[in-house]
Amino acid sequence: MSAQTCDLLIVGAGPAGMAAAIEAAQAGLDVVVVDEGSGPGGQIYRAVLAQSAQDAVLGADYAAGRALGEAFVQSGARHVQQASAFLIEKAGTDGFSVGVSTPDRARLWQARMVLIATGALERPFPIPGWTLPGVMSAGAAQSLLKQGGIVPEGPLVLAGTGPLLYLLAAQYARAGVKVAALLDTTPALNWLKALPYLPGFLASAYAWKGLGLLREALRSTRVIRGVNALAALGEGQLSGLRFCKGGYEMRMEARTLLLHQGVVPQVNLAMASGVSHGWHGDRLAFEPRLDPCGETNVPGLFIAGDSSGISGADVARQSGMIAALAIIARLRPDAANADALRAAQAGLVRAQRGRAFLDRLYRPADAFRIPADDVMICRCEEVRAGEIRALSRRGAPGPNQAKAFSRAGMGPCQGRLCGLTVCEIMAQASGKTPDEIGHVRLRPPVKPVTLAQWAGMNEAAD
Repeated sequence: MSAQTCDLLIVGAGPAGMAAAIEAAQAGLDVVVVDEGSGPGGQIYRAVLAQSAQDAVLGADYAAGRALGEAFVQSGARHVQQASAFLIEKAGTDGFSVGVSTPDRARLWQARMVLIATGALERPFPIPGWTLPGVMSAGAAQSLLKQGGIVPEGPLVLAGTGPLLYLLAAQYARAGVKVAALLDTTPALNWLKALPYLPGFLASAYAWKGLGLLREALRSTRVIRGVNALAALGEGQLSGLRFCKGGYEMRMEARTLLLHQGVVPQVNLAMASGVSHGWHGDRLAFEPRLDPCGETNVPGLFIAGDSSGISGADVARQSGMIAALAIIARLRPDAANADALRAAQAGLVRAQRGRAFLDRLYRPADAFRIPADDVMICRCEEVRAGEIRALSRRGAPGPNQAKAFSRAGMGPCQGRLCGLTVCEIMAQASGKTPDEIGHVRLRPPVKPVTLAQWAGMNEAAD
């Protein structure tokens, strides 16, 4: 088999992609994994093979990914690093062509089957002033901590909702970094909606880990709950915050503001490949429609991990194994293992226990997802929420028409930072559901590809 062909091409070297690659390679399949990182791990286990000195800061869950990373390296799967998949299309009746760009060129890989395991991205958190230097996402800040032990300047404030904020506060405390405050925007009514799912949560592995993490964060960090309005202040640079709690407005000095209100599946590559998606009302995101083994409506194209729905690292591993076992049964029937598939499916059910409680508890408030007219929502093209509302009132039926008139979603990020916001603004303005409004239409290339990379497309692969 030539260097540009394979049995299975996996996009993403996080927990799902690594677990799938190990399983498929052990069964004798020729596996290629392409990933944008400089080593295996994805976002959750970023730089895990190079950061053992950081274990005391990042914690046991992060360190647990090292064994998976080492097994992946030894699996025999080919790992193409610093590579972006920008195109997946059917190649005749059997297989796919996958466009992959690396810093020096682009190339086409021919694969009999494809698994998308690109994970999650942070939900947009558009507030006044969020484009100021000094404001960034909590996930991006955590990536810097994992990759190189880089920490932000203080005064440092975390704001939003979700477990990641408390994890990051604890990690910064372990690293000796002072967090001035954590502004928790979780609506109080969420507890009532989550309460029926509490027994399942208490029976899960999340419960005791979460309580321990919460206690650790509270020992070192001032937490202000019930925040229902937030704005970043400054002229050319973040200098402070304005927030509201219980009807009172308060201000706080800040040099760095880290925002977070959950994560959502990375859907761009899958949508551009023709995969059917639907709106998940509890998780407030578009998710792919999959069969029990992760196969999409495009035969031979599978999705696993947080790309299929946010559930964390343990679920991602199990779903990656399930997809790989289904692919093995299709491509190498003699190596099929029905017992392993049943065990992985049972493990998936166990790993998913407790997620329903978390989904409802940390549902972001409408005010922080659907901002006021003067808030910038599309950073690439500098489009404000009011422009999208005006287009909806004038009859634009969805994001594609809004994109044509305002360019929202047309920039380099291809809607990653504004797609959900545009959809929810138009749904609210029109009285329709997000499913009826739909996501902005995506076409390849879903990542920027330079002319120099295109020029090297037909060169022989290494």
